[in-house]
Amino acid sequence: MEKQPVATLGPQQERPTAVATLSRARRGLFELLAEQDGPSTLAGLVELSGLHENTVRAHLEGLAEEGLVVREREAPHGRGRPAWLWRVRAAPADEYAGLAAALARTLRRTSAQPEDDAIEAGHDWGRELARQHRSRSGGTTPAMRTRALLERLGFAPDSAEEPEGAEGAGESVLLRLTRCPLLAVAREEPAIVCNVHVGLTVGAMSEYGATDPDAQLTPFAVPGACLLRLSDASR
Repeated sequence: MEKQPVATLGPQQERPTAVATLSRARRGLFELLAEQDGPSTLAGLVELSGLHENTVRAHLEGLAEEGLVVREREAPHGRGRPAWLWRVRAAPADEYAGLAAALARTLRRTSAQPEDDAIEAGHDWGRELARQHRSRSGGTTPAMRTRALLERLGFAPDSAEEPEGAEGAGESVLLRLTRCPLLAVAREEPAIVCNVHVGLTVGAMSEYGATDPDAQLTPFAVPGACLLRLSDASR
């Protein structure tokens, strides 16, 4: 019997934000390519996806135009022209993640209360981001608008089912954060990075009109996601 992969708790690494705007079919091909150990040929992707060659080619060319994938020639070997290889372009967030790791280590080393300072920093950041995206935020409530902001930031939030018997569930919103812009850093310094995200969420909700917002984040809570509960105690 084929051995099944072990589910990993927590979200996946965030992909470039342009992925969120792709069609389901094109995003599926992008994710398939991202799962490969190295560059793939057109023929290989046709076999893996089960799609027609022309369809796969069109999707790949569209992904290249979006700057999400790169096409390069295979190294020459034998007669004939080398095949084209396709690979996912490295996410621009990689360099930012390195800087965030350095800042998290500095906060851990120099702050007397690194977790509290992380929330405060995230709060200011969240208010600023909410101001920048005020006119484009979807939804009518602070929680819905904050969810839209988290989508744009690359967290790919999905609605989560409430645990049976959960108290106050009707007054809050429970989300699965299936992506993380700073996953590697979050695993290294979860208390600091995740508290920044808590502060960011509360700050955004405040800017969107919540008078007593609260955010409870459970990092790496379930396979494929962290859990985030948004609420406004004033309601």
